[in-house]
This record gives sequence, structure tokens and C-alpha cells, in this order.
Amino acid sequence: MAPDTAAQARVTWRIGEAIKGRIASGLLGPGARLPSTRALAAEWGVSRTTVTAAYEQLIAEGYLEARQGARTRVAQGVGPAPPSAAPGGAPAPPERLSAYGRRVAAFDLPPLADSARMVADFRYGDVAGADFPMLAWKRAVGAALLRRRPRLRYGDPQGAPELRTALQGYLWRARGLRCEAEQIVVVNGSQQGLDLCARLLLDPGDRVLMENPGYILARQVFQAAGAEVVPIGVDREGMLTGELPEARLAYATPSHQFPLGGILSATRRRELLAWAQRSGAHVIEDDYDSEYRFDIAPVPPLRALDDTGRVIYLGTVSKTLSPRLRLGYLVLPPALHPAFAKAKRLMDRHTPDLEQEALADLIGSGAYERHVRRVRRRNGERRAALLAALSATLGDAVTVVGADAGLHVVIWLNRVPREQEEGLLARARDAGLGLYPVTPLYAPAPLAARPGAAGLVMGYASLDEQAIQRGVQRLGAVLEGFAAAGGDAPARGGKWPDQVRP
Repeated sequence: MAPDTAAQARVTWRIGEAIKGRIASGLLGPGARLPSTRALAAEWGVSRTTVTAAYEQLIAEGYLEARQGARTRVAQGVGPAPPSAAPGGAPAPPERLSAYGRRVAAFDLPPLADSARMVADFRYGDVAGADFPMLAWKRAVGAALLRRRPRLRYGDPQGAPELRTALQGYLWRARGLRCEAEQIVVVNGSQQGLDLCARLLLDPGDRVLMENPGYILARQVFQAAGAEVVPIGVDREGMLTGELPEARLAYATPSHQFPLGGILSATRRRELLAWAQRSGAHVIEDDYDSEYRFDIAPVPPLRALDDTGRVIYLGTVSKTLSPRLRLGYLVLPPALHPAFAKAKRLMDRHTPDLEQEALADLIGSGAYERHVRRVRRRNGERRAALLAALSATLGDAVTVVGADAGLHVVIWLNRVPREQEEGLLARARDAGLGLYPVTPLYAPAPLAARPGAAGLVMGYASLDEQAIQRGVQRLGAVLEGFAAAGGDAPARGGKWPDQVRP
């Protein structure tokens, strides 16, 4: 576009916006006559051609109407915009939300933190950008791009066939899980997998059993579906399965209980499967970070013991590659697979094919498993650095649990009561520390399930050893200052919280 033409287009747009503003404010009502093109051109100091172009654009958009031999008028039905705020300046409440929408609108979602100015951000779920296999991923994406298709079309809603085949082999090699590729549905991260389970398996009023404490976004997914979430206590052996109440669904993290780190014992695995069979219920097994086991080989999944089709296995690459890829998968009982595949198509057609094909290449070439072994060693070093720093700096002021696996630990602050947790976190934020409390991961009731001491979930996979050391030292200084300011008092229950059954 020539410079003069571009300048004229900008003026035309400004004239049109000015007229729209007068209509929106009520200065020009429906049927009001507009100035002639000659008069408005003189007012703006532009040519009649520029004004005529603005009028024609507004006529095309439906703001104005013109008849042969008559002045241009504001179109009927166009008037001031409705007020966007309630009396007193408060935002108007959303109208006509569904029951689902009202439940979602009421949630307090976990905040997104900006770690740019922090000394150390111990947010769990983050992984180090330097650990991402950049060259291997670049080669895999490049290979996928070079496979020219005769036509570009929607893919299989249940996932690219080559990825599902690759995942079938990987799950057998890495997790001892036998399944058919047709039982796998690829999803946009574990969160979509949970949402599909809630939509397809729950009706409003159904009950869901869930570990307490547990993954807050899973709890909210079930509550958004209208389900009643029943909290089930945990201890060193995971979920307490002895006397489970009737429910439609159970959600569990058997290989590494989130967040406290227990492993569901063999006896309790059998009890949970027997409960599911007896109740006609399903169990969602969230195997969110099973690749990271530092003392022994990864524990086989619950799904490997299930011969009755009651377990839905949920996996992800968010902890091994990147949470930004949004790649996860469900391994479904054969009876459920058709409904999930159809629901996935309705929800978003399918997960992006390019990333699926790249991941399939990464797994098929062996690069993915080599990468997992490398980052397991690297995160083992970070874990050792964190445990050493906590011991040297804080000593018996903290109790550490859940350190044998995964990418986070929980520390109980033995001298800080739970009631003082918020005050401590505020001081930590001021000191440039990203710390995250255990408390929101507990169900609101029963209060008896919560330990008396303040607790922190400390992720370490995104930090190097120096940042971990600085962060723990800063935490020690914060705790000293907190105690000196009178915020310290003896805490109750600062050791492993042997939960009472709700």
C-alpha cells in the first residue's frame, strides 16, 4: 500500500470510529441523519472521497443506511451499548451461566507465579528448560514436517496411530503395562484426561473418592461436573482402602501419592481393585511422575494388576519433556474406549498432529528413553542437593517426607503452626522465595485430617544446585526472622501426618 493510500485509510478508520462512538454514547440515535459528505469533509479537513469511504464501510457493517436521494441515517436497531457494570461501579454478574459454569466461576484456581525476580522458585510441576532434548526434538519435528501429505485433513480423534503404537511399546518396557494400541486415547495433557473422565463417568450428585491431601485441579474437575468429592485419608502406604464407601469413581496416585509421596501397598492395591469390582466403579490411576524413582526401580502401576477393566491409566510427558507440550494419554478398558474417542472428537477434534508425530519418532528411535535416563540422573542430583541443604540449614526444624521419588518433597515446619502459614509465606515472598503450602491440597473438611504444623510442597526440578542452596539458606533466614518477630510457636503434628479416616 502506497504511503498516501495508507494515510487515507487511517483517516477513514478514524472517521468511522468517531461515528460509532457517537452512536454508542446515544448522541446519534436510530434514524438520526448524518452530515453530508461535503460538510463532514470540511469539518475533518479531508476529501469527500475519504468521508464517502467511511460512510460506505459503516453501511456495510450495518451501522448506517442510505436511500437514493436521501441523507445517510443511523440504522434502525442500533443504539447505545448496554451498561457493563452494576450500580455502584461493580461488574455486572454473568448472566445465564449453566450450573457447570456457576460451579467453575466459584473456584479459586491456583495462581500463576512470576519467578523472574525470585532468588529461588520451588514451584512443583516446573521442569528445567535446559533439560529439554532440544536437538532430538528438533530432528523429530523436522522429520514430521518433511512427510508431505497429499491433503491436509483432521486426524484420528483418539490420537495418531504411530504415537499410540509407540506408547504401547513404551508402557510395556518402562511400566510393565500390557495394552492394545486401540485402548489408548491421546489427550492434551493429564488435565484434559481428567475432564473427559468426569464428563463421561459422572452425573451430578455422584460420589468420587479422592486422596486427602490430593491434586487440587482434579478435585475441582470432579466438583465442576457436579460430583460430591469424598476425601479419603492417606499414610505412608498411600490411600486408606480398608473401608471405602460406595462411589461411582475413585482418583488415586498409587505409584507416588501426591503430594505426600507414599506408595500404595500391595494389600491396599488389592483392596482398591476389589472395591471397584464390588461397586461397579472405576479407578483413575494418575501416574504423573513414575519415571522418577531414586532408590529402586519404578513401582508397577495399578493398571498392570487389573484384569476386570476397572482401572483407567492416565499418563503424561509433562514431567519428562515439558508441561508446555500438553501431551498425555489415557489407557482405557475396552468397554469405555468408544465413548472416550467420540467425546475427544467433540471436544477438540484431536490433539495437534505435529507434536504427536514428533513424540512417536522420539520414542521409536530410543531417544525418549535415553532422555528419561539422563534427566532422572540430573534430578537425582538436584534432590540430593535439596536434602543436604535442608539438613544442614534447617536441621530438626523441619521434617521431610516423600523424598524417595518424584520431583518434589514435602517439608513440615515443626516450629510453625498451620495457623501462621500465611504470614510465613508473605515474608517468604518479600524475600524473593517462591514457596507453596500444603494446606490448599487438603479438602475443606474434615479439619482433623490436616496436620498441626505448616507444610510446604517444594519442587526442585527447575532449579540448579546453586539456586537450591541459595533458596534453602534464604528460607532459613526467613524462619529466623519469623521467629524473632514472634510468629513462632510450637506446632503440633509436624511429623508424617498419619491421617485419620474422614
